[in-house]
Amino acid sequence: MPEGDVVWRTARQLHTALAGRVLTRSDLRVPRFATVNLAGQSVTEACSRGKHLLIRVDCGVSIHTHLRMEGRWLVRPAAARLIDSHRIRLILANDTWRAVGYQLGVVEILPTTREDSVVGHLGPDLLGPEWDQAEAVRRLRRQGDRAIGEALLDQRNLAGIGNLYKAETLFLRGIDPWCPVGGIADLDALVTLARRLLEANKARIGQVTTGVWRRGEETWVYGRAGRPCRRCGTPIREATQGDDPQERITFWCPHCQR
Repeated sequence: MPEGDVVWRTARQLHTALAGRVLTRSDLRVPRFATVNLAGQSVTEACSRGKHLLIRVDCGVSIHTHLRMEGRWLVRPAAARLIDSHRIRLILANDTWRAVGYQLGVVEILPTTREDSVVGHLGPDLLGPEWDQAEAVRRLRRQGDRAIGEALLDQRNLAGIGNLYKAETLFLRGIDPWCPVGGIADLDALVTLARRLLEANKARIGQVTTGVWRRGEETWVYGRAGRPCRRCGTPIREATQGDDPQERITFWCPHCQR
């Protein structure tokens, strides 16, 4: 699932292409909203909230989308040829640009005044303009006996961190993913590092936590099960963590993250 940095960058691309321009095409290919036509309306803003995308239109509605596991947006010149596909869920175009959403996990329209009904449950956004670290730490601290690997992925605590940044942040802080939240002395430092990693990657394609862009050297533990730890040489381990539907594979070094 794309993480907060990818969604932030997607929102910026959509904002650049759509904001301040009148829609010439609005094609929602989901049954519930198939008859909605926003052509003739102006897009005022596109923004991210954690892993959610909101495209606001001047008639007082917002288009809420979520990439989930396979979704993506493609922005191209409006005059470019569009190859139709059953994977397309949403098309928004103006005289200059066309944005096409493929395999979006969520597509819905709601009044802008009711955006909280879909994103109000989220914790502080790691990449948001109103980031509140104290509140994020407070929400995490309430988790008590819950494993930190699960708590970090719970978007109600802090929004935007996904499996990759969870694994990498915990490795860099030397914390076992199954360590209870209450057993972590410095949650502030953990949250600060998670935000710094997302900030470092948000404006570029690709996710690097090691500082090395060579293929296969981008991460410390994520996706490296069975390979030697870059610090101590111990084989990296992987296991599932959490309960359905939140179960995820996690990666860690049993020596560096005791």
